[in-house]
Amino acid sequence: MSATAKTRDGRDIELADDREKGEYVAMLGGDVVAIVAYQLTDEIIVFTHSATEPAAEGQGIAGALVRYALDDVRATEAPRGGTRKVIAVCPFVGAYMARHADEYLDLDYRSRTSRVHD
Repeated sequence: MSATAKTRDGRDIELADDREKGEYVAMLGGDVVAIVAYQLTDEIIVFTHSATEPAAEGQGIAGALVRYALDDVRATEAPRGGTRKVIAVCPFVGAYMARHADEYLDLDYRSRTSRVHD
C-alpha cells in the first residue's frame, strides 16, 4: 500500500511501507526525507524510532507518515487474524497516538484491559 499527502507548503509527499527495511518512508521528489522504523510479530508492531531530515522538519511530514503507518496497521490483517496492536517505543509515535487517542486507542497495546480471576 502506498499513499500521498501534502506538506504544509503544498508539495506532494509519497508515503510507503518498505517491508524489507522495516520502515515506513516519506519521500519528496523521490528522496526519502522521513522514516518510522518498526519490528513485526504476528500480533504486534513495535515502532522503534523515527527520523526526519532537518530540511523537511516543520512541514507536517512526520505526522503524515505516522498517520499513514497507523492506518496501514489497522488496514492490514495480522497473520493470525485481526489487527496487530502497536507498541510505541518511539516517543514521536507515542505522542502522536496520545494526541489522537480517539482515532488510535484501539491499536494501543497498553490499552488492553485484563481481568484477574481467583
